[in-house]
Amino acid sequence: MTKVTWQNCDFGIECAILNSVDKACSRGTTEERMGERQPISATMPLFSIIIAVYNDWIALDQCLRSLTLQSPGPLFEVVVVDDGSSEAAPDVICQWNRCIPLTIIRQSHAGISTARNCGIQISKGSVLLFVDADSRTQAGCLSALAATIADSPQHGCFQLHLVGDCSGLVGRAEDLRLRTFQSHMLQPDGRIRYLNTAGFAIRRSSVNIKDGLFDPTALRAEDTLLLANLMQGGELPLFVPKATVQHAIRLSLIECLLKDIRSAFVEGRAYDIIASKGVRVRVTHRERLRVLLSMWRTAAQPSIGRSAWFVLVARQTVQRIVSFGYEFLRMP
Repeated sequence: MTKVTWQNCDFGIECAILNSVDKACSRGTTEERMGERQPISATMPLFSIIIAVYNDWIALDQCLRSLTLQSPGPLFEVVVVDDGSSEAAPDVICQWNRCIPLTIIRQSHAGISTARNCGIQISKGSVLLFVDADSRTQAGCLSALAATIADSPQHGCFQLHLVGDCSGLVGRAEDLRLRTFQSHMLQPDGRIRYLNTAGFAIRRSSVNIKDGLFDPTALRAEDTLLLANLMQGGELPLFVPKATVQHAIRLSLIECLLKDIRSAFVEGRAYDIIASKGVRVRVTHRERLRVLLSMWRTAAQPSIGRSAWFVLVARQTVQRIVSFGYEFLRMP
């Protein structure tokens, strides 16, 4: 049966921890028809998959479903951090503890950085893997990531291959952005000048577990700030092209634009910190032009379409206008 306990994270936030019983799915087998399930091995997991969620239960349901399809593959645990959602995790989420080792933490709303840091503290895996609630791991993702990590002992962190959900116009625009940007940022040595926590992994040995990995003052663009910290230390993530994660956007175009406006203001704090480090993470105007031209050529493919390019340009234009407005308001 499920057990609920309470604990305080070192960040001073009270968390409700839902410790799921380790159960494995055996759908279609005689054991399941009889109401019995085979226990998951108690061996320490390779991956701790940490997911921060804020009212995104429908998207999270699809994310957890995708993780159940990673078998056979490396052992993993899932740590879901509920960052003060209006309602606690519904039964449709909690029931996944029958299929995967699942822990759910509920904390007061404090932002995605604090939520992830809290998840790090209770994780057990030797590799921390961050995905978003609206991310879906594709077949063989964890196996490909595990193989790359084993073959690359000199690398401490890894950027997974991100794709969009091309079933809608907004999703095709996201796929166009991710496809072109990852290609543009890929370095000759296989590392990438890009970090997106929709699919990012880092060795536990590279993280200060007590202090956390993410700056809690960064409510948005926390992954870009993390990239700046890595670059300051002379490190870039190794790109893992065979470990694919689909970033599925469920918002309409209008909802996306409104979210872009809010995010552009909130992420200003993170970019202020980055500027103080003297690290350049944003592309130059010349690079941006090259990326847009590359996106235009890619959009000619029937699976993407030119309309996706115009949607993407509209979103990026809104973000840049709001960012310039933020910087103007901060001027003395």
